[in-house]
Amino acid sequence: MLAIDAAAYRSPWRRHHPAAKALLAGTLLICAVSLPPWPGAPITAAITLAVALGWARVPPGMLLRAARTPVSFALTGSLTFLITISADGIGWAPDGARRMADVVARCVAALLCQLLFASTTPVADALPRLIRVGVPAVLVEVALLIYRMLFVVLDTTRTIRTAQAGRLGHRSISATWRSLGGLGSAVFVRSFDRARRLEVGLAGRGYTGALTVAIKEIPLRTRFLAVAPLPGLLAVVATLTLERG
Repeated sequence: MLAIDAAAYRSPWRRHHPAAKALLAGTLLICAVSLPPWPGAPITAAITLAVALGWARVPPGMLLRAARTPVSFALTGSLTFLITISADGIGWAPDGARRMADVVARCVAALLCQLLFASTTPVADALPRLIRVGVPAVLVEVALLIYRMLFVVLDTTRTIRTAQAGRLGHRSISATWRSLGGLGSAVFVRSFDRARRLEVGLAGRGYTGALTVAIKEIPLRTRFLAVAPLPGLLAVVATLTLERG
């Protein structure tokens, strides 16, 4: 199980309805992408971080590990804003640093909003309920199967890498490349075989085009639902106050 899934199952917000948590994280996400990047994005990020660590009690270490790779991707991708290409050649963009800061600030704020929802709501609680709001059942079932197969792929990759390391498969650069090639091919073949066996198993159990799963009923708590939009409203008020000031 991934660390973010384990945190979601242990979250004290597990008893709250996913719709209420989606409302809270969604309003903050709207603030992150619609308010001015300065000071809107930093304010939204700070409020989201305070809600995640203080109210939802998300483990800080897990949150940092989950945000590390996406933030690194945003940083490296936004470096292109620093360079301009014209008829005179390649040079530094005059407003590149500001545009880079705007993009990174929005990305960090939006990422924290999504991690707030993901670290407090298990996939098994959120995906099946999408059918009730009009999402096609086929899309939900495909998403659930991909989510299930993800753990199979990760476990297979971990097992093969351990076996390769035990056989000194990473003792040199050439050996490492050979091991990576073997790892990729083995994971593809085993994943394809698992998917085929899953299809045969579903057909043997009378699959008719719908996967019926039991959904745990979670009450929609009125108090939490009423408080959910307040962090987003606070971000809007703080941003407008600072801009006018």
